Amino acid sequence: MFDRQKINQTRKDFPMLNDREIYFDNAATTFKPHVVIDAVLEYYNNYSYNVGRGDYLKAYSVEQKVEEVRSLIADFINADKNEVIFTSGATESLNTIAFSYGLQYLKAGDVILTSLAEHASNILPWFKVAELVGASIEYVELDQYGDLSLENFKAAMHDKVKVVSLAAMTNVLGNVLPIKEIAKVTHDYGAIIVCDGAQSVAHNLVDVKDLDVDFLAFSGHKMLAPTGVGVIYAKYSILDKLQPFFQGGGSNSRYTQDGSLSYKKPPYKFENGTPPIEAILGFGAAIKYLNEQDFAKLIAYEQDLVNYFIEEMSKLDNVEIYNPNSTSGIVAFNIKGIFSQDVSTYLDTQGIQVRSGHHCSKLLNNVIKANDTVRASVYFYNTFEEVDRFVEVVSQTTLEKTINIFV
Repeated sequence: MFDRQKINQTRKDFPMLNDREIYFDNAATTFKPHVVIDAVLEYYNNYSYNVGRGDYLKAYSVEQKVEEVRSLIADFINADKNEVIFTSGATESLNTIAFSYGLQYLKAGDVILTSLAEHASNILPWFKVAELVGASIEYVELDQYGDLSLENFKAAMHDKVKVVSLAAMTNVLGNVLPIKEIAKVTHDYGAIIVCDGAQSVAHNLVDVKDLDVDFLAFSGHKMLAPTGVGVIYAKYSILDKLQPFFQGGGSNSRYTQDGSLSYKKPPYKFENGTPPIEAILGFGAAIKYLNEQDFAKLIAYEQDLVNYFIEEMSKLDNVEIYNPNSTSGIVAFNIKGIFSQDVSTYLDTQGIQVRSGHHCSKLLNNVIKANDTVRASVYFYNTFEEVDRFVEVVSQTTLEKTINIFV
């Protein structure tokens, strides 16, 4: 287990962390350690060459570095290297999956099964696909805390469901789904499962072979890497038959003026144009950092931290918590009688940074009976002392104080 002294030492690796401010918006993006920043700068300073285009040795050496990162990420989620596709982030990953698979395989009358807790990036692409092919969208019933049980999932499944698309960990409440069991039920019906891993890969040990998901999408910036890089994992048996939705240089092996076209083998047939090379190399540095720190111990520390967070917040009479049984790094709440965005603005004046609003999930409000929430989200570099300070400030936050900041 990581003790508090070890965390304080680890915090020195992050130039954005300081004792004056508390950063509790990690579900949006995480701070970057020096090793990630150094990897980006090293690329720009010493070998800023393109990949997949040059026959000279230095360009080839950069290409090899990119492929090394692909292998690192594959090992991190227990995938094969040729099942890892680089994208600009989870949003592009989820759109690419929806349009590539949906337009190729779905037809009128088919059903896409999802939930009201999904991020817009995991539901809006399926809305469009359903519109284009004549499919329909259905939702698994959630409980009052926005949680999705295996029993409710089984009740929602039927023979017309061809695609299940769910987040392994939701971004508003941090609910963790039984994805492995859901995948088995999905496959029993002959459907495929798309897993939004934007939150889960950053906070859980993920083994795609054990989970048996068909697709997994995630971003680098939520797990210490730079912005602008993400991943699609997909089973090679699916990728081999799947036609890419995006077209361009790099993905094809040849084409002729009559429209004949042949693609490279996966994963390259899904990677068009120049990739975010510096971000990919930074992603590799982030994965190495997490491995060196012992990611499993970081996760355990984070869980202890959020348990303490929920326990202390539950003692406050002026707070309503929407995920009191949270097993993730997210604490979703409101201060009674105060608009969530006014709360977050006030907390900012106290040196505390959180997120407020719908959190890109505009369907969930009907489930938890709240139009918007304040979301505090921790990562392994946060401390128990920061939680204490946060709870103290929240306990003393009043409507008058939030109004006065605008006067």
